[in-house]
Amino acid sequence: MTANPLAQLSEAGVSIWLDDLSRERLNTGNLADLVANQHVVGVTTNPTIFATALSKGSAYDEQVRELAGRGADTDAAVREITTTDVRNACDLFRDIYTATDGVDGRVSIEVDPRLAHDTEATIAEALDLAKAVDRPNLLVKIPATIAGLPAITKVLAEGISVNVTLIFSTERYRDVMEAFIAGLEQAKANGHDLRGIHSVASFFVSRVDTEIDKRLDALGTERAKELRGQAAIANARLAYAAFEETFRGERWEALAAEGARAQRPLWASTGVKDPAYSDTRYVDELVVADTVNTMPEKTLHAVADHGRITGDTVTGRAAQAQEVFDGLAEVGIDLDDVFAVLETEGVDKFEKSWAELLETVTGQLNQAKG
Repeated sequence: MTANPLAQLSEAGVSIWLDDLSRERLNTGNLADLVANQHVVGVTTNPTIFATALSKGSAYDEQVRELAGRGADTDAAVREITTTDVRNACDLFRDIYTATDGVDGRVSIEVDPRLAHDTEATIAEALDLAKAVDRPNLLVKIPATIAGLPAITKVLAEGISVNVTLIFSTERYRDVMEAFIAGLEQAKANGHDLRGIHSVASFFVSRVDTEIDKRLDALGTERAKELRGQAAIANARLAYAAFEETFRGERWEALAAEGARAQRPLWASTGVKDPAYSDTRYVDELVVADTVNTMPEKTLHAVADHGRITGDTVTGRAAQAQEVFDGLAEVGIDLDDVFAVLETEGVDKFEKSWAELLETVTGQLNQAKG
């Protein structure tokens, strides 16, 4: 009998996190079942996930009625609803958190995306979210915008674990790792135990292929066609090479001697958007120890059914990945522009989802008030 690909993935050192959370998943036992039977050891959320959850079903009705009765405004209601889900998920994962010494059993919640370009407001929001959820296995998500980088350092310096999100380029990823190390150095100076501070860096995958493939298709040359579908995996492999390089140096070793844990790469946006590609490619081709792959449930089940886990598919492939990027540059793909567009679109998408979430909750509060 062939081993479960999810079990193989886990044995290869990849932590499997679900990229979704809802009150319905918690109440029905769906999430607990994925933990028990599908090797799920963490959860990530974002504004789009919460907007979708709140717009469907009746799982939130009782809490909305209670909030309406208290006269809560929309922002306060959204905060309480989302932190309740995350707190309850943290409790569900607490045993895994304990068993893995804090490495897994993690649940992420994102700062208000409208603050993505405001450093001080992001810091204040992150500290407030950590206080509101009040669970040791929380990760506060902060976007890797220019304004987000100093916020990452400051929040880590306060002893709070961070999931850095919306990373698209290796250059920005290096900035994120620098912000992480600086944050731990400040945390140490502030008297925090570095063993309790964890972080992941969410490197987005499929959106890179979506944007670059679109540009390759517009070129229409044979060489452009050959490069189609190669950029995202190459980009992630280059990011992993940067991770290996960063967490080897003297500066890092000094922190590691104090019990610090390296900031693990997390492969995000792993749902395949082009039906021409295998629906498990962003899992199968990014297998390497000490990483996280956060998947939508559809991708999770696809991997369980027909994933091809053949061992490490990342280490030692940086030179090959660089050849792909050299080829993209040769045919005229402006990679700096690609990554700038992807970051802008990523922030805009989450801002739009946040607006939809606020609109949904406003309507539900008004309905509850009669």
